[in-house]
Amino acid sequence: MTSSIVVIDPQRTGTGHWPVPEERRTVTVLFADIVGSTGLVDRLDPEDVRALQRAYFDTVAGVLHRWQGVVEKYVGDAVMALFGARHSDGFDAYRAVRAGLEIQAALDRRPMVGDIRLRVRVGVATGEVVVDLGGAVSGGHGVASGAVITTAARLQEYAEPGSVALCAATARATAGLITQRQLAAVPVAGRVPPMPVWHAVGLVRPGTDRHDGPLIGRRRELATIRDQVSEAIREHSPRWLSVVGPTGSGRSRLLHELTRGLTTVDGVPVRWCVATCQPYPDQVLAPAADLLRGLAGVRHGDGPAVVHDRLVAALTSLFPPERVAAAVPALQRFLTTPDSSSAALAGAAICRDVLLRLATHQPLIVAVDDVDRAAPAMSRFLHALFSAATARGLPLALITLHQPQWADTRPSPARRMTIGPLATVQSGRLLRHLLSRAGQPVTLADRLLPLVGGRPGHAAAYVASLMDGADPAALPLPEALRRVVGAELDHLDGERRAVLMAAGTLGGAISGAAVDRALGWTPGRSAPALRGLVAAGLLLPHRTGGYAFAAPALRQVAAERLPRALRAVFGRRVADVVGLDTVHPDVVRPCGDPAGAGRAAASGKAVRRAEGVPRAEVVPLEAVRARNSRLGAAVAPTNRLDAVFAVSPSDVSRHRPRSPTVTTSPAASTRGTDPRLRRLRVVASTGGVPPTRESTTVTHAGVPRAPGADRAAAVILVVPAVPGSAERTAPADVEGPPGVVRALPRPPVTHWADGLAASA
Repeated sequence: MTSSIVVIDPQRTGTGHWPVPEERRTVTVLFADIVGSTGLVDRLDPEDVRALQRAYFDTVAGVLHRWQGVVEKYVGDAVMALFGARHSDGFDAYRAVRAGLEIQAALDRRPMVGDIRLRVRVGVATGEVVVDLGGAVSGGHGVASGAVITTAARLQEYAEPGSVALCAATARATAGLITQRQLAAVPVAGRVPPMPVWHAVGLVRPGTDRHDGPLIGRRRELATIRDQVSEAIREHSPRWLSVVGPTGSGRSRLLHELTRGLTTVDGVPVRWCVATCQPYPDQVLAPAADLLRGLAGVRHGDGPAVVHDRLVAALTSLFPPERVAAAVPALQRFLTTPDSSSAALAGAAICRDVLLRLATHQPLIVAVDDVDRAAPAMSRFLHALFSAATARGLPLALITLHQPQWADTRPSPARRMTIGPLATVQSGRLLRHLLSRAGQPVTLADRLLPLVGGRPGHAAAYVASLMDGADPAALPLPEALRRVVGAELDHLDGERRAVLMAAGTLGGAISGAAVDRALGWTPGRSAPALRGLVAAGLLLPHRTGGYAFAAPALRQVAAERLPRALRAVFGRRVADVVGLDTVHPDVVRPCGDPAGAGRAAASGKAVRRAEGVPRAEVVPLEAVRARNSRLGAAVAPTNRLDAVFAVSPSDVSRHRPRSPTVTTSPAASTRGTDPRLRRLRVVASTGGVPPTRESTTVTHAGVPRAPGADRAAAVILVVPAVPGSAERTAPADVEGPPGVVRALPRPPVTHWADGLAASA
């Protein structure tokens, strides 16, 4: 173990700002190219070629920007765009495929120049790259580096004209959202085996999630919601309940159980109207239209005559005949195009009146899942519905479910209820049930338990990955979890994101002091961010002090976002603190005598080689004061290093010892400290203190005295003594004045590091 002092030096990384200049990110790359562009250009006039290129690039760029893609480069007639380069919402692959389909549709409908219509191939691939965050803007060349870029270019070469080809990772990321057709694998130069290819066909119509198997846990949450809803209906006092939890916490399953179990209140039947907000809906008021479909029994794909008849049947008991005749055509248009047009807004107002009229006849519960995906127009619809119901005193309850980071567009009257992680016993039961149903060994539950973090969705993702062929010995992080957790990380502002990524590189409990050291920040700067991460549900207070990650997957993704070089810097900074056994040699120069300091350092190295323990050093107080900010930041937070003392000149001058001598008192060895530490006191003596079994004596040899040195103060850093460790003396060849004996404890080095890591 070498001598060291921890110095926080931002210049070591050259990254004074955050986010860091580069991150390792999973992105989706879209590559589009014109079919037969060479022959087309050869037969056109250069001015027509110029006009054609402008029209083509404007069309493609407009679609890409609408779907939040970043145009990385234009290569001839090809366009390459990145999705998720700076910010991920978990649906980067979905947005890229939607953009590819829309590009094809836009070019099919629009003649570019004269009567020329272009055909393009589009390839979409998903994988890991290193991203230059500062350059991740449209037109920034060389933003990303990784094999996935080549994969996207190869995919578009094998795509049919007018189609969108997907790699396997993109197909998995968009399963259930995009209709896909798998093709035969294609050979790619330099790759074995051939690459599988899928073609995107279109959008999948939203369906109802399947929730089978027993519900494990959540009894308290179910009882709380039932009580709140029953009270609102019983007292005709509308209530808005906001059920909050991260992705995978089981919000949707909780709503499913409520709709099955809460069917009556005081014997009166209750009517449920439920809608789920799909990611990036084509129409902003689509969830409101789904509420109306559920109320009237209208299904997607029903013809106009069926829709008309079912709307009439649903409204007849609520409105007079003349009002029904006027409302049905408007509602039909609303179901067809629930966008932000004036006609759709008028239809949404009628839909709201239908819900209010229904609540006057029968208690009504309106529930909207994943409301964080909804457009602001949907939020306004819900607020207007709740305000009108409150003014009329109707038996209505409104339940919205969303992620913690979502903020409503208006001040919400909702009563917030947070869904926490499952208890360990409940997580184990859930894992055993999922593994048994999937035909996997139930014994894997013990290994999966610390990985799922009490989130049912994480447990289901790990089991699904095993069914898809994941290695049970390695248990890699499933792709679905990586997307979800990456989105949670990207929802944070720069400072909190920095803290979380730095914390991911630390072992054990997370402390603000360790995070500050890793980032090179001034002590205490990370404290507000850590508290904010706890409030967001991403960190939890640790039982031994500090913080712990709420989800193990979050720690892994946060750490892996950092480039290897910066990860090493963070680890080195923290490792320096963990290995704090003495100070840097440039500090240990009492009285300005390098030779004496050199002899002391040599003696200390000999002791460590002989005993295998860190040494104690005597440091002039003036030298410590000169570096007070750095040394204080390094040792002040370590609650297990309370064997660090500064001796004032007045205390020493009364006795004028030849050399500073420190001993432990048996009575004080266990008072107020960890039992493995021995409290130190200064002993003023004209001679050495002989070592005994009850005391540990440490002296500094080879330090010459200068005028006034006997009045100088010293800081003594002493390692902890482990109970039961033998007191040993240094070998005879250790350099030092005659008659001075060193007795040093011999604790295990790993125990010393663990203690510091936990307290840092």
